[in-house]
Amino acid sequence: MPHVTFIHGIANKPPKETLLRNWRAELAQGGLDLATNGVTSSMVYWADVMYPEPAAEGTNFESVDEGLGLTETDEDLAWIEDLPADEKAFVESFRKRLRLDVESPKGEDYEPPAPDGNEDELEELRFEAIPLPWFIKRRVMKALLKDVHHYLFNAKFSPRPGEEYQVQNHIRKLFVDQLKTDSANPDGAHVVVSHSMGTVISYDCLKNVADCPGIDAYMTVGCPLGLSEVHDNFKPEYDKRDAFPSDTVGGEWVNVYDRLDPVAFDARIANDYQKGGNEVIIDQKVKNSGKWRHSSYKYYGQRDLCEHLKRLLGL
Repeated sequence: MPHVTFIHGIANKPPKETLLRNWRAELAQGGLDLATNGVTSSMVYWADVMYPEPAAEGTNFESVDEGLGLTETDEDLAWIEDLPADEKAFVESFRKRLRLDVESPKGEDYEPPAPDGNEDELEELRFEAIPLPWFIKRRVMKALLKDVHHYLFNAKFSPRPGEEYQVQNHIRKLFVDQLKTDSANPDGAHVVVSHSMGTVISYDCLKNVADCPGIDAYMTVGCPLGLSEVHDNFKPEYDKRDAFPSDTVGGEWVNVYDRLDPVAFDARIANDYQKGGNEVIIDQKVKNSGKWRHSSYKYYGQRDLCEHLKRLLGL
């Protein structure tokens, strides 16, 4: 039967089973009931590598909107101080891109209106135009900065006393081991669906890990892969003309984005991840509701996303 391997994104998450159940429920709201269609699923869960205990449901970046960020822990950036020079250069470049040190023009609670015109048609959307209070944007970007750095530079990190992880090594193993388990089913399509920082992890494994199993199709959602600070730090060296993971992705790659998603800075990625010099990725724009457009729950409730996933699964 068809199978979906999910992988989550930035910041802390509720327990693995809760998150998987919620994602399946949101897909059903969007028109794709995995159970009814005989589709099995699994979750690559790595939040416990970065956080001491799971988030309580309704308190993290995934599920809140009007009160967004009020209960999410603000990241301490003291870890930056002792970095080697090359990593500090990366962090400073990324901080500038994420605009962490830019002062709000009208105070920390200032909430800009949505940009004039059709937000989906804008060629360039400045961070200031995303309609979230400044302090919330900073919390989101701090989480992204930490997660991306610790993964790309394989940092040592201890989320709890007595436990320490080499972050990239450990999370790569979690992803590859799950794909090996899921690939044991020979009947039906196998699709990886990744959200947020999970797109960075899944892409890195599919492209750069020698023993990563192949899959039939790939979906990225709310994706930061278009950021140069991300793709320029993959090893081996990134080359956009041959960046599609052709050895492991046998079919399509669909990328779903919302132009007011603050994590999907460079939202359309077909030009950045070409296959033999050709643009083959399907960049699908959607419009999530409310102020917080990065929520996986909102993305998975989108009918366009569900229609693409149905096709990828052969339903």
